[in-house]
Amino acid sequence: MVGYIYKLAANFADLGKRKRDSFMFTYALDDQIELRPLALQHARPLFHLTDRSRDRLREWLPWVDAIREVEHTANFVKNAIKQGAENGGISAGIWVDDEIAGLISYHQIDWNNRSVSIGYWLGKEFEGKGIMTSACRTFVDYALMDMDLNRVEIRCATGNHRSRAIPERLGFVLEGIVREAEKLPQGYVNHAVYGMIQNEWKLLR
Repeated sequence: MVGYIYKLAANFADLGKRKRDSFMFTYALDDQIELRPLALQHARPLFHLTDRSRDRLREWLPWVDAIREVEHTANFVKNAIKQGAENGGISAGIWVDDEIAGLISYHQIDWNNRSVSIGYWLGKEFEGKGIMTSACRTFVDYALMDMDLNRVEIRCATGNHRSRAIPERLGFVLEGIVREAEKLPQGYVNHAVYGMIQNEWKLLR
């Protein structure tokens, strides 16, 4: 993977599992788009992005209705930073022309089985521009190549065609459908489960 601008910190522990105690970075996807480590000062712009996109996001994300003020987003950011410090996962803001556009994260890393799932969302005004596909490609590459994990999983509601298009573009395998996997405001939705294995990714890079 190329394009690191700088690494602020990278401490390794439990090398048998490739667990990272802390890692922060800024990564340029192109001249306009960057991934930046999630920090507490991002809570306010991240909340306003969520609020502007609330109607679109709540169709597929169960947590949106619980985010009603900046403090709620600040609590999420604190928890994400804590999880990253304890588990080695990364939550990054996606910035376009110095404006936050969305979020991408590793969920809880399973170090025993060397696997992780990725979650992501974009503000409505940033959809349809290839931003998330590029960000997700970077996260997949970092997980499988730099962190030496063996598997990356992405789950999407079966009706969320924009979200499903991302792992499909990246060559993920549709491994199955989990019925009524998540409860959303409109009721239960099925999840499409996409997987990528390290050896497969090496052939696609």
